[in-house]
This record gives sequence, structure tokens and C-alpha cells, in this order.
Amino acid sequence: MLPPTIPTSFVPRSASTASHRFHTDFTGVFDLLMYIALGISFILAIVVFSYGRILSASQSAKDTALAQAESAINPATVEEFVRLRDRLALGNTLLAGHTAFSKFFSSLGTLMPATVRFSLLHLSFDDKGKVKFEGSGVAKNFNALAAASTAFAQDGRIKDAIFSNIVVNPRDNSVSFALAAALDPKLVAFSP
Repeated sequence: MLPPTIPTSFVPRSASTASHRFHTDFTGVFDLLMYIALGISFILAIVVFSYGRILSASQSAKDTALAQAESAINPATVEEFVRLRDRLALGNTLLAGHTAFSKFFSSLGTLMPATVRFSLLHLSFDDKGKVKFEGSGVAKNFNALAAASTAFAQDGRIKDAIFSNIVVNPRDNSVSFALAAALDPKLVAFSP
């Protein structure tokens, strides 16, 4: 007798009646991509961990070097450097506020015609810190005085120049005058 699980007869199916199903299984490809991503993440985790260890060791070495350098500093030397820095800062402050008229006199010498001379000069500061220039002098003729006025106007550093008390000497046509003007602060400021 035959075992009960084996059928005694069967009918073969025809090829035309069987439906062909194309079933693609993407689970294998998906699993492969996930294993690759997992491997990459493990590798990156190991790299980040190793880099953290390297940075920690480097920081520890630099902290030790810094502690050694700090212990080697002499407090007296530090105090000397602080005093020097303070003295240099005070020197810069003093020089920034220092008035030096040499630049004014050299520019006055180049602006004024050779036929105009001053017999009296007075430089002063007003309440607002502006520099005032007052003077009196003699010019060879009126044209020389006009040339001086034009030179002041073109230069622009001697501002608001007002010539007054103009008197012409009838003997030699020389002109005596008084001058009042304001100076550009850069013209009297100290510069090395």
C-alpha cells in the first residue's frame, strides 16, 4: 500500500493556462545597501572616535606645555613690560596733543611771496581748541599782498584769511597790513 500523502493521480496543467508572474525581489538589494551603509557608519564612528582621542592627546600636550611656559614667566619682567606699555601709551597721548608750529612756518614760507614779510606774528588757541593766527607786516606792493591772499585761498589750510588795516606808503608804494586767520589743526599738530 502507498503512503497517504502521495497522490494517486494528477492532471498536468497546460502552459497556456498558467499565468506567468514576474516578481522581482528587491529585499536582497535593499539588505545589501543597508549593510553597506551600516559598515560605512561603523567606519566613520571609529574614525571620529580615533580623531577625538588624537585631539584629546594634543590638547593634553599643549596644556602641559602652557603650564610649563606659565611657570617660567618672571613676574618682575611682566611688571616691567606693563610699565613700558603704560609709558608708551602715555607718550602717544602726549604726542597726539602736542602742538608743533614747524609745519606751519614751513608752509607759510612756501605760500608767502618773497616780497611779503611779517613784523609781528601771534598764534593762539581759542576756547574750542581752534588755532588763531594774527600778524602784521609789509608787502612790496599791493599785487604781492593779493598774491599772498590767493595762495592762502588755494592752499586751504590757512582759512578765513582777512587782511585789514591796509595802508599804502606813498614814498615807495609798500603796503602795510594786518592779517587774521584760522589754521587747520593738522597744520600745527605734531607728526613724526
